[in-house]
Amino acid sequence: MKDATGYTRESEILYEGSDIPGLGFKPETVPCFLTTAFVMDSLSEVQEVTKQKGYTYIRTNNPNRTILGQAISYLEGGESSLIFSSGMGAITTTLIALLAPGDHVICNADIYGETFETMTKVMGKMSVNVEFMDLNDLAAVQKAIRPETKMIYTEVISNPTLTLADLKALAAMIHAAGGLLMVDNTFTTPLAIRPLDFGADLVMNSLTKFLNGHSDAMGGSITAGGELIDKIKAFSMLCGTPGDPFSSWLIYRGLHTVELRVPKQMATAAKLAKALQANAHVTMVNHPSLPDYPQRELADAMFMDKGCSAMLSFTVGEDMEKIDRFMKELHFAHYAPTLGGIRTSLSHPVTSSHYNVPDEIRRQRGITPGMIRVSVGVENADDLIKDFMQALEIFN
Repeated sequence: MKDATGYTRESEILYEGSDIPGLGFKPETVPCFLTTAFVMDSLSEVQEVTKQKGYTYIRTNNPNRTILGQAISYLEGGESSLIFSSGMGAITTTLIALLAPGDHVICNADIYGETFETMTKVMGKMSVNVEFMDLNDLAAVQKAIRPETKMIYTEVISNPTLTLADLKALAAMIHAAGGLLMVDNTFTTPLAIRPLDFGADLVMNSLTKFLNGHSDAMGGSITAGGELIDKIKAFSMLCGTPGDPFSSWLIYRGLHTVELRVPKQMATAAKLAKALQANAHVTMVNHPSLPDYPQRELADAMFMDKGCSAMLSFTVGEDMEKIDRFMKELHFAHYAPTLGGIRTSLSHPVTSSHYNVPDEIRRQRGITPGMIRVSVGVENADDLIKDFMQALEIFN
């Protein structure tokens, strides 16, 4: 895109990444390049394309990944982005590329279940020592850092309790030790916060979720400086984790409505959280917009007036039969083992994402059988609140 200043993200995202190197015409809609390879007529052309890091084989480079990466870099305010087949592909490939046997990683104890398994199973096989901690105890984190500590890994807000990580403080600690801060921005998205602005070195997004937004494509991204991206890309080629053209094309299309969808979803989540908190059947609501949110000051500093997340969780009585009936009574929201779509969805952490976590540990983290996680969609806010309120009458 032509260099320009003074324009809003709302307009810029519609054009970011639309210039494809080597394309001699300008389609209004970027086409999907469903080809496994790009042909060349001579060895000299092969050498020139290779020198320019152009398009040769689909796993190496693809125009749809290129433009999607440019758009993600724009949103995150980063130098470069890689596109992967999934969020987990992005996480695992990055960890394999940047860590080595004997390295030490500090990881937030409140982490996505499959990230936890990657840290324990995959990193365990690599002889990387991963230490899980409550990252809100900054004194303990500082004490845990040692010469072998190469990375702190965290989400902006945890799943499903929506606890914030102090990114600036964590970045300062790990940088002083010569390590990296890697942040998962999936729950919050770059529309709410850009972790690189707070000192993060690498930002991961599960593009399957809010940034695509339509529950029809899977992908992931890593945004970082060029030197780190080059290291990760080399391993991505070997691991076979680059994203495919069609999914990249779908996600790129989804980004063009992200400014219409996600701010509305975040605003509706705040309204729903407030309504749920006032309901007599609800014992706890977790959302950073609430006045009594435990990390109110940190939330204000990190999000300001941009919204914070379209995710929330709330707790009702530990009556599984009534929870089941509650879900059946809902007109709009439905159970789904994912998040970030245009339709509101629910999950039940104790029987899904945290099923393998012992009950004692779950309860220590505030995750009880009465907790329900909500991914808020683009429905009318009043309709959504009305629906939840009527369904909660089951608990009378």
